[in-house]
Amino acid sequence: MKLNGSQIVCESLMKEGVDIMFGLPGGAILPFYQVLSKYTQLKHILVRHEQGAVMAADGYARATGKVGVCIATSGPGATNLVTGLATAFMDSVPVIAITGQVARDALGKDAFQEADVTGITQPVTKHNYLVMSASELPAVIKEAFYLARSGRPGPVLIDIPKDVLNELSEFEYPESVDPSICEPTTDITKDQIKKAAKLVNDSKKPVILSGHGVTISRAFDEVQAFAEKSQIPVITTLLGISSFPSKHVLYAGMPGMHGAAYASLAIDEADLVIGIGMRFDDRVTGKVDAFAPNAKIIHIDIDPAEIDKNIKATVSLIGDCKEVLNQLLPSISKNTHPNWIKRIDELKNGHPLRVPETDNLQQQFVIEQLSEATEGKAVIVTGVGQHQMWAAQFYKFAEHGLFLSSGGLGSMGYEIPAAEGAALGRPDKTVWTIAGDGGMQMTMFELATIVENRIPVKIALMNNNYLGMVRQWQDLFYQKDYFATYYSRNPDFVKLAEAFGLKGIRVTEKSEVMPALKEAMRIDGPVLIDFVVDREENVYPMIPPGQTIEELVEDPREVAKGT
Repeated sequence: MKLNGSQIVCESLMKEGVDIMFGLPGGAILPFYQVLSKYTQLKHILVRHEQGAVMAADGYARATGKVGVCIATSGPGATNLVTGLATAFMDSVPVIAITGQVARDALGKDAFQEADVTGITQPVTKHNYLVMSASELPAVIKEAFYLARSGRPGPVLIDIPKDVLNELSEFEYPESVDPSICEPTTDITKDQIKKAAKLVNDSKKPVILSGHGVTISRAFDEVQAFAEKSQIPVITTLLGISSFPSKHVLYAGMPGMHGAAYASLAIDEADLVIGIGMRFDDRVTGKVDAFAPNAKIIHIDIDPAEIDKNIKATVSLIGDCKEVLNQLLPSISKNTHPNWIKRIDELKNGHPLRVPETDNLQQQFVIEQLSEATEGKAVIVTGVGQHQMWAAQFYKFAEHGLFLSSGGLGSMGYEIPAAEGAALGRPDKTVWTIAGDGGMQMTMFELATIVENRIPVKIALMNNNYLGMVRQWQDLFYQKDYFATYYSRNPDFVKLAEAFGLKGIRVTEKSEVMPALKEAMRIDGPVLIDFVVDREENVYPMIPPGQTIEELVEDPREVAKGT
């Protein structure tokens, strides 16, 4: 049957199982929107800015494990996607972005709202397409979804000229694609499995470093079985948080720049580090030459480009985490490491994460209370900065795959739109976003989308009138020159919430925190709690950038007390 390009896009999206998308129309993409209104199976969420669309698609993808879809028009609509695409690219999130483009005969002529979006986004997408014929659309869309999902996932952009969206063509959706276009690399021999197993079985002080790849591959059970069989402590990267239960006896926290001191110290003393679905990034390793100086390294990752990029592996196993662990598990001996587990406990007791003993309202206290109120079962979406690090430290996850945050790019403003997408993807879960006042003001326009679509996002806003993490660096490394980090004119966030149509609650005292959280959870709809927190609190522990465990700075207040 003959369909126009816009109909072909809609039919193709349905073939891929898409049920929701996030977008904002404009001139070049209007033919698609005129057709989309007839496809009631495809729910469209009208956002207030294209950055909101792509970050909502990202949050939806992370929360569900499906592909997120966003739509934008040409020119500024498409360029507004770039930060969100880069966020998804850095964190390996499967997102499809469909953009309108000026008509084919106007390409390269500086037409109104023309931008070379394929050129602009090439560095921040897994692949992108400029589709020059409606007949190409089915194969391109099939291939794009395959690329977004397969191997190391990532964002893919499809740019479609306006006249292609109107062009008629026969429609037949391909049943498959050539897997060689993105065939996941598997390079594992029996000898490699044997070598890796021997390292595990012979080690006296092993640790597992569980990363985002564990969540992407849904290898939760495999990591837990591996850890329990050999009794190996599990440390998680920032994006690996909730890949292993926080309250499990073998859980040993998050390491690195703002990780638990005991996690970093455990890696420093380990004789074997087993990195699973993680890339040994600089926030984990600090000074590379001094990272895990006594340890051999097993590196399991689906992307061969990550092997030996930052840390030289003793044994590398290239493949999907779930599949590799299932191959490795039978060769691992049942084991116990009582002395090593005892040592980890000593490190935890000697270097605990503590909420400061003060009358001031601290972000750590709020997050600890939120963890208790939700029993560790909420989807937690964070922005970027101090609140992000405290969420990683103090929220205790009871279930898998519940922590969403911009890790690699560190995109402020992620918190509100990503929570919107997560809540639509996981209606079975309460979704809380822990937001910073700086990041929230970058994308707070999405509050309108949340209210309009009755999305029950709960917002815990950490309001300290500062770009908190930037102020902390100025405090520690720039002679306390607090230039351009203080917000002297923050809005009244309760009134702002009410103006958008949310329930707004203000909290200034510790005694008000739990009642406010419980009230928010009773309300059937979105709520914003404005937590007016200490303005000058710093995140500890801290390993200064590029430094080693020797430069670890613990909370000066605790050190002063001799603890």
